[in-house]
Amino acid sequence: MRTFRLAVPVLAVCVALSACGSQGTGGGTPSPTPTGAQPVTSQPTPDPTVLPPTVDPTPPSGPKTPKPPKPGGPSTPPGVGATTLTGTVQGGVEPNCVLLDGYLLVGGPRDVLTPGARVEVTGRAEPGMMTTCQQGTPFIVTAARPT
Repeated sequence: MRTFRLAVPVLAVCVALSACGSQGTGGGTPSPTPTGAQPVTSQPTPDPTVLPPTVDPTPPSGPKTPKPPKPGGPSTPPGVGATTLTGTVQGGVEPNCVLLDGYLLVGGPRDVLTPGARVEVTGRAEPGMMTTCQQGTPFIVTAARPT
């Protein structure tokens, strides 16, 4: 009997709230109320005495060029946009990270790019590239050979 006394008021509150929530939802968009304002039918014409904002004609600065390699650097002229480095590969502080003259070697044949090996690598520097090695400027290796 006590459950019935609690259920009736709860049911009455639920019915009242659902009735309040459904008012004014006719399923469509509400019709606008007239305000006496005229509808806008065209864009305003620009004032010919006002100049448009100017655009700076100088292009933004491009990517920074990589710093020149340390001694033992390029041994042959690289192709367009490529750099060739020659030196001894060093192991990085993180596993599987190898460096050459301050550059982190990314990619390339890992059987050639082992710590202690004297190599010549060709590729391009990518200073903005994110790596897990946390040292050296990333250098994307396109070719590597022992020297």
